[in-house]
Amino acid sequence: MKTILLLSAKEVREGLRNRWVIAATGLLAALALTLVFLGSAPAGTVGAGALDVVVISLASLTIFVVPLIALLISHDAIVGEIERGTMTLLLSYPVRRRQVLLGKFLGHLAILAFATCVGYGLAALALVATDKGIGGESWTAFATMTASSVLLGAVFVAIGYLVSALARDRGTAAGIAIGIWLVFVVIYDMALLGILVADQGHYVSGGALNALLLFNPTDAYRILNLSGSTEIAAASGMAGSVQSVALAPMALIAALVAWVAGPMALAALAFSRREL
Repeated sequence: MKTILLLSAKEVREGLRNRWVIAATGLLAALALTLVFLGSAPAGTVGAGALDVVVISLASLTIFVVPLIALLISHDAIVGEIERGTMTLLLSYPVRRRQVLLGKFLGHLAILAFATCVGYGLAALALVATDKGIGGESWTAFATMTASSVLLGAVFVAIGYLVSALARDRGTAAGIAIGIWLVFVVIYDMALLGILVADQGHYVSGGALNALLLFNPTDAYRILNLSGSTEIAAASGMAGSVQSVALAPMALIAALVAWVAGPMALAALAFSRREL
């Protein structure tokens, strides 16, 4: 465990040196604060509290930004070090490949968690400073959104490691990573919507729809956060989806955890068989 923590600290130091920590935190904080000051104004017209509207806005933002940041910092974690020759040096020490992988994962996850918690936390503090009354349920929804945002980042860090373990060079890994981001964030939902419109409820049952949604981690994240309460579901336009999608919060969290464990296991297998 000590070796893994040392490797994690190494990744965090490299993130600081490469300005990843500062860039990710600054980007998320700037976008979150913009949404607070510009996006919470209509709260009174939609029947939701100010923080509820911020949760909706930040959840939508997270789906686009956090997976991209996660893939950018992880896609060359393995292939990049192999190309630079530092992986051979690292493995010359008494350290196992799975320890290297897990140490890198924890380090990159720490960077994402810090950027998310600080960026979104500043947004919450800014909202509190406006003296708007915020209920306990709204704070619960905000905490859930922040924690699940970190979990969504972990999913795409794991996917980035799988890409990095399989790709032959950094350029290929970068191209595949961007392609994966486009598929999960943009193309998948457009294709699913097209299928549902064409099907008109004839063949795609409720169970099949639930399975299709769980095949995309961003959809699991979206449903978890935008249907967490009646107010948020109504304000986000998810009220109708909540009635047609029978997925409990624990099932959605379990799906996100599985999306972390699966790619990480495959990345460990690919890395163990890769020649340096």
